[in-house]
Amino acid sequence: MGGTFDPVHTGHLILAQEALWRLRLDEVWFIPTGSPWMKRGEPVTDRAHRRRMVELAIADNPAFRFSPIELDRPGETYTVDTLNALRAGEMAGDEALFIMGVDTLRAMHRWKSTKRILELVRVVVALRPGHGEPDLSRLEEVDPAAAERVMTVRAPLIEISGTELRRRISSGEPMRYLVPDAVGAYIAEHNLYRGAPPAQSRDGG
Repeated sequence: MGGTFDPVHTGHLILAQEALWRLRLDEVWFIPTGSPWMKRGEPVTDRAHRRRMVELAIADNPAFRFSPIELDRPGETYTVDTLNALRAGEMAGDEALFIMGVDTLRAMHRWKSTKRILELVRVVVALRPGHGEPDLSRLEEVDPAAAERVMTVRAPLIEISGTELRRRISSGEPMRYLVPDAVGAYIAEHNLYRGAPPAQSRDGG
């Protein structure tokens, strides 16, 4: 499960837990993005802060695992590079799934080497309550067999995003129950997102 996690929030954890249970997974890896190329030019909170927030958020779940593979890689982050490295290393021989929301799926056809990604992993898409199956037409333009590599999972999703959370925190609105208590305490301790946009990662592009 990837993303900027800026900040990691309850919605991420609910989705990860639901996928873990419904698909009977051994574990879910949280992989924060280093310098996301699709957010080129946008401010992203320093990777050290995002790493620590994820570590705090998943600390009490033994089936959740943190991976620094993208944070430790210099330059812009591409999912295909991460998956190639994992499939040749720590995940060699394992069945690997890539968990994402419908909004992420909609942009996947624009990613670098989308067809290769679908060869490396099966994609798990969280369905929004009240919505039908995801539209795979754009993805099938890249890979006609995409539907065979995409599966769905129903999860209780909350309408919260990193953008909305940053706005709320900057405006002094409460974040309790939207982020784990430990993450909320970390944000307060380091005065993140308050009165200014997130600091750009020094390794960003």
